[in-house]
Amino acid sequence: MEMRVKRAVARRRIFPYLVGVTAALGVLAGFLVTLVDRRDFPTFGDGVWWAIVTLGTVGYGDIVPRTAWGRVIGSIVIVVGVTFISFMTAMITSYFVSSDQEQAEVREREERAADVAETIELLRGIERRLDAIEAKLDE
Repeated sequence: MEMRVKRAVARRRIFPYLVGVTAALGVLAGFLVTLVDRRDFPTFGDGVWWAIVTLGTVGYGDIVPRTAWGRVIGSIVIVVGVTFISFMTAMITSYFVSSDQEQAEVREREERAADVAETIELLRGIERRLDAIEAKLDE
């Protein structure tokens, strides 16, 4: 999973990845809450709506679990939502920074290689001149 995230960040396509993971968590939580709390969540759509809103830490309050198991799932979804958002924000920021640092290091290495090549060429020119001077001195 980490490699997929790194590739998505490197390609600057993290948004679809985040949407997919959030949607999958929402569907799973919506399914579970529909199973355990049929009275408050009569349809799968109601469960998914509530789960997505709760994962996003918005919590409109239009649909709420009233049974003990519904509230247990609700508590878990809230904690997962807050943790997931915090974790993903930190991870994505870290990957963006490291990706930018890697690109900067590559550019710096290329510049250094060009500088070394230029220095070597200058030294060869100096060596040729010294050889010419030595040849004239020997005459």
